[in-house]
Amino acid sequence: MPALPPPVPPSSPSRLRQALQRLTPHPVGIDTREALRMVVGVVLGLLLTGLLSRWWAGSSHDSWMIASLSASAVLVFGMPASPLSQPWPVLGGTALAALVSTLFRFLVPDLVWAAALAVGVTLALMLLLRCFHPPGVGMAAFVVLEHSNGLELLVFPVLFNIVVLLACAMAYNHATGKPYPMRQRASSGRHFEKSDLDTALEQYNQVLDISRSDLEGLLHLAGRAAFQRTLGDLRCADIMSSPPQAVEPDVSLRDAWALMRQKNIKAVPVVDAAHHVQGMLAFADLMRTTALDSPESWGQRLRQFVTIRAKKPQTVGDLMSAPAQTAFVDQPVMALISLFSAGGHHHLPIVDREQRLVGVITQTDLVRALALAITPLP
Repeated sequence: MPALPPPVPPSSPSRLRQALQRLTPHPVGIDTREALRMVVGVVLGLLLTGLLSRWWAGSSHDSWMIASLSASAVLVFGMPASPLSQPWPVLGGTALAALVSTLFRFLVPDLVWAAALAVGVTLALMLLLRCFHPPGVGMAAFVVLEHSNGLELLVFPVLFNIVVLLACAMAYNHATGKPYPMRQRASSGRHFEKSDLDTALEQYNQVLDISRSDLEGLLHLAGRAAFQRTLGDLRCADIMSSPPQAVEPDVSLRDAWALMRQKNIKAVPVVDAAHHVQGMLAFADLMRTTALDSPESWGQRLRQFVTIRAKKPQTVGDLMSAPAQTAFVDQPVMALISLFSAGGHHHLPIVDREQRLVGVITQTDLVRALALAITPLP
């Protein structure tokens, strides 16, 4: 057998195209209404903060508004659920940047070194104190490069700007249906443990612009959507066994037992002449007719049962469980989960809209369908 030729490496244009595709920006993921809400909130927040700050400063301050406030406004109005947008990171991170940058401005004469060290130490302290706020890092570089005194700027305009902006964000976000500050909430109906999420976050090991509780909620919504996508359109007709094995009520128990042994099934629907389901005959029904305290084996008990007719049920109709729980052929498979889990059913006859038997679904059929739905594609 000739050896296969080596794979042809992608051409330069193909590599260039792949590189350009990786640089293609992803969609923001919000609709026009949310985009408009975000823009209007940023404009109103900065406008009100600027007007109040300028009025408060009067003629005594040359600087009455910090430039990094615009980036903070985008976070608190546009991403109110983000951990970076919460009041403590916004307020604490910005104030911390003003203090640290002032220290390095006086200790390090070289502006390049001073700016770099101020930003690095500010970032480290932000992570340590859980007040990570990227616009605040910009504040650290501003104080050093503009030869400002962060201590003099701390109360006004830094803290004044931030407090007014946060008050505007709380009022605007609540008025537009976005809770702010965002409360940490525990999700309900988890399909995975918190330790599973912790393990995944440790392996990811990157800063997330979303709170842990919101991430957990999104994962549950995504899992529910995937489950609905894979099983939502699945009907009983897709997983049922057809044509089904069935017996009529007047069939002898010996013949019914022979059929179940031949087809290797543990239950059989009982139907009338029109193929309407009358009941179910299960292997357990047959076993209940034998003497449970008999020393013989199960096989011996069953042979004794089908050979001794005196004072024993003779036909399927004498022993079947009736009425039988059924499901329609076009019924969603998801609706069967409660029947099998809480209803105690192991075999479910499937009928058409005329109540005629068309198939049977077992617990094994349902488990197989669930396994295919949750197994990732190769």
